[in-house]
Amino acid sequence: MQIAFDKLSSTPKSFELSLSGVNLSGTLNKQHHNTVMLDGVLSGVLEVSCDRCGVLFGVSIDQPLKLELSQSTRQNKDNLDIIEFLDGVMDLEYVLQSEIDSIKSAYHYCEKCEGVDNFEVEI
Repeated sequence: MQIAFDKLSSTPKSFELSLSGVNLSGTLNKQHHNTVMLDGVLSGVLEVSCDRCGVLFGVSIDQPLKLELSQSTRQNKDNLDIIEFLDGVMDLEYVLQSEIDSIKSAYHYCEKCEGVDNFEVEI
């Protein structure tokens, strides 16, 4: 889902999209000429692999997401949650895929491996 920055106003615009079992829904609200605030919720079940045994399992996701979307380069040391779209069009699928990749990159342990401190390692 791509939306041009020029098409948004200060009135919040609702959106909803889904990818890989994860839903992103919320509102887009234009703050300044070059800045849009995304206020949403990530929810669903994402399939990940256990970092210890490799088995695939589902992780429940239900977390708020607040991002600043900008159509210009910005340096803000107070806010690191900024995504820049320099072509004037924001891509919400890219935002959702980025959040999914971020969740997948964290460590995940299945129920069998959770809390196990000693395990055999093949040498």
